[in-house]
Amino acid sequence: MIRLFKVKEKQKELAENANGGVPIKKQTAGELRLHKDISELNLPKSCAISFPNGKDDLMNFEVSIRPDEGYYFGGTFLFSFQVSPIYPHEAPKVKCKTKVYHPNIDLEGNVCLNILREDWKPVLNINTIIYGLYHLFTEPNYEDPLNHDAAAVLRDNPKMFESNVRRAMAGYHVLINPTRAANRETGLIKQQWLSSWCWQAMCFI
Repeated sequence: MIRLFKVKEKQKELAENANGGVPIKKQTAGELRLHKDISELNLPKSCAISFPNGKDDLMNFEVSIRPDEGYYFGGTFLFSFQVSPIYPHEAPKVKCKTKVYHPNIDLEGNVCLNILREDWKPVLNINTIIYGLYHLFTEPNYEDPLNHDAAAVLRDNPKMFESNVRRAMAGYHVLINPTRAANRETGLIKQQWLSSWCWQAMCFI
């Protein structure tokens, strides 16, 4: 036991000398686990990982997804990952940096993915999250939305949803669900008519 400890101390000393005498920062358990996850990544060709702050900052990285099928075919979507020091006991914070018309991603980049919320477990990993994000683009889910208007269009009129996605990816603004817009306008007219009717009724009392 003592001999093993001395060997580790010697290795640490040699590493510090090789590093110009600067003490090497001890990695947290989260960093060690993340390093393992990244070294074991098995991603489809349509997904890529990058480290904007350099390989010394593994806890903050980006993932780009370029769907090769579905409504979002041909688009490129960038996500930022911020990993907690207590990972994997806490899910990474993931944001979409690309503005996208999507039922499960809002305009602030928040992502509605169950494994990033209540279904997260320490046995899950970065590979699982990236596949989950990729799945959002091949099979968007209108039953658990963040963008309720996009979800309603996908549910009620998939062809219009596809058209809206294409317009958004081309840089055009997409209007809210026309049905809901019409209902809002009708509701406003009814409210104005009701107010007018009440005022007239009061005048005749």
